[in-house]
Order: sequence, then structure tokens, then C-alpha cells
Amino acid sequence: MKLIKLTVFLLFVSVVSGQSKQGYWDNVRTTNETAGVGSGDRKCIKTADFPEGTTEVVYRISLLDDNQKLSSSLVSVLKAIPDPTGISQGSAGAVFLLSTISGTDKCKYAVFTNKKDAKEYEKSGELKNACIVQDNPINKEAKLLSDRSSCLTGKTKNLWFVFESTNWVMNEKIVLEVVPWVDNKLSSGWNNDAKKEVIALCKNLSVMSSVVKKDQFCGFFLDMVTQTYSYKDFKNLLPEEKAKAISSFSEKALMKIGENKVITVSARAEAMQLFDKGKKQEAIDLLQSTLSKNVSVTTADYVLLGKYYLLTKQFGKALEILKSAEQKDPNDLTIQLNLAHAYLFMDDFTKAKEIYKQYKSQNISADVSWTQQVKADFQTFEKNNMSNPKFKRVLNILD
Repeated sequence: MKLIKLTVFLLFVSVVSGQSKQGYWDNVRTTNETAGVGSGDRKCIKTADFPEGTTEVVYRISLLDDNQKLSSSLVSVLKAIPDPTGISQGSAGAVFLLSTISGTDKCKYAVFTNKKDAKEYEKSGELKNACIVQDNPINKEAKLLSDRSSCLTGKTKNLWFVFESTNWVMNEKIVLEVVPWVDNKLSSGWNNDAKKEVIALCKNLSVMSSVVKKDQFCGFFLDMVTQTYSYKDFKNLLPEEKAKAISSFSEKALMKIGENKVITVSARAEAMQLFDKGKKQEAIDLLQSTLSKNVSVTTADYVLLGKYYLLTKQFGKALEILKSAEQKDPNDLTIQLNLAHAYLFMDDFTKAKEIYKQYKSQNISADVSWTQQVKADFQTFEKNNMSNPKFKRVLNILD
């Protein structure tokens, strides 16, 4: 009568206590195998793959006669116990772990962490590297394996159970049930080694050379990666997907530490490298994206994009972006110079001449005069097969 009450109580609790904040019994990735073992033979059973974050495993072995069956599955029993400590501390639930029905047959068994040793034992009876050996014949068994067991390390993905029949006359029927306990925090796969991989990735980002608060930056970067992806999902991203995610996380981390301008400095440097390597459209796309985000952009970014539009003969776009830059800083002579170039290539010589003439007595910078920069730009255009017959007229105006 007490056993019936206990059973009813456990089944009731299973409805409301199948998991806890710490973790859960995984009732999907369980092992439930029934195997026939010939008289005096051995049989190997491999468990289902343990999910990421498995810290405990409970297994139950039952030997049945042909007409017998278990009164309840191991999963239903384990749902009644919110966490593994209830089992390891010998709670009332542990009493019910064993099958209420078992046959009279008995078997020996051993548990292995690798297929090679398990198959060798199954084939020849040579026993080596087993993490559990049960030499005393049993007809039912239930045990908890924790991460302190040699059977269950952080890298254990499967176990191999090898059963040896002790019935030398009749075949035996063996039921093996294995249920893993998954720790919620570890289930994402972000252990210390995995986190160190992300930190190393962060430290190798091109923006790091410009970041002042490097540790804070990588800390925020790590948080974003681990909160968005499991370790496995992050590792399996396509290169394009990973690059996009890293770029997004980098920008958000820089905003968190108040170093937004690093984004544009880094993008500008990367765009220049791309353009010099002949990846002109990629450079333009990167600058366009940076400007659209409007994150600490400067007139230098507008000028660079305008220059790249000119060098790729997109004169209308060059004029548009340079006019936007002029509104931000009408006194920036690099803007005015490139505006003059844009008008020249669009055959509006009157406006171009006006600008060239207006600033001819000034310097672009402390060491470079307006005239020197005009000549240097004309040489650059000619190298890019963009010679213009009006270049000489402009140079005559400046002399």
C-alpha cells in the first residue's frame, strides 16, 4: 500500500517538477534499448549522444522474462526528482528507480567511454579501460553517474554498455535506459575554453589597435556572442554570417565603452586597403554603410567616398556626397577641391573654374598648397585613364 502511495505521489510530482532553474532531465535524447543476449554471449549497446551541458547521467538495467514489462519508464520516474542531488542523497525517489518487475535471469556488465575497448570486450572478453565493471551477476541495477565519475567528463558524448549473459542455457532479454541531466548554464557550450576562443578572436580584430578600453570592449563583445549563439551554432556559422555578426557586435561593444569613433576610423582604414587592392566597390559599399549609420562620421569620410566615386567615374554620386559634406563644413578645402573636380568631369567648367581660382592662393594643409594638390590629383586621374583636356586650362589659371 505504501509503495502504491509513493508511486502515485511521484507521478503527481512529475507533472509539476520535471525540471528546475538549474537544469532538466532530457527526455528526448535518452537511451531506451531492449536487446536479446544469447546464452553465454556478450552484447554491446551504445547510448544516444549526450546533449551539451550533460553533468549527470542515470541508467537503469533490467532483465526481463518474455512476458514481463517495466511498470514505468525511467524518464517518468526521473521527472519526479527535480535535480540529481535528490538521487545522490538517497531521496525517496531513488527507491523507485529500480524496476518493480524483473526476471530471474542475471548478467554481468561493463561500461566504456570509447567504442574500441567496448567492442574488444564484446568480441574477446578482454577487459581494459572500463569505467564501471559489475562482476557480480545482477538482474536489475540503477545508478547515477556524476561529472566526478571517470565515465562522465566534459568531453564524454556517449557510453558503451557491454552485457554478458550468465545464463548458459536460455537467451536473456536486457533493457537499458539512460537519461542525461542537462545543466542550463552549460548547455550552450560556453565553458571557459570556449569563452577564451572568443576573447582571442576579439583581441585579433582590426579595431583593437584603436581601442583604448580593450578589456571592457572584449568583455562586452563576449557577452553579446554568448547571449546570441550557442558555442556550436557560433562555430558553424558560414564565414559571411560570422563576419556580419562580428561587425555588429564590435560596433555595439564600442558604443558600450563610449568609443564610437573607432568604428569610422577602422572602416575608413579598411576601405582604403580594399580600394588599393582593387576591390573598389567593396570599399565604396563599406563607406556608404558607415555613413548611413551616422556613427561619429567626419567630413573626411564624405571626402573619401567622394574621391572614390570620382575615381570610378560616378561623377553624379560624387557631386551629391560632396555637397552633403560641404553643408557640414563649408571651409574644408579638401571638400572644395573635390567639388571642383566633380564639376570639371561633369563639364560644368564655369563652376569648376570658380572654385579652382577662389582657393589657389591657399594651402590644403600646413605643408601642401592648393596648387600642389590639384597637380597631384590630376596625375592620379591620368593614371586611372581619366585624362581631361581641361586639365591644362585649370593649371594655367593656377599659374
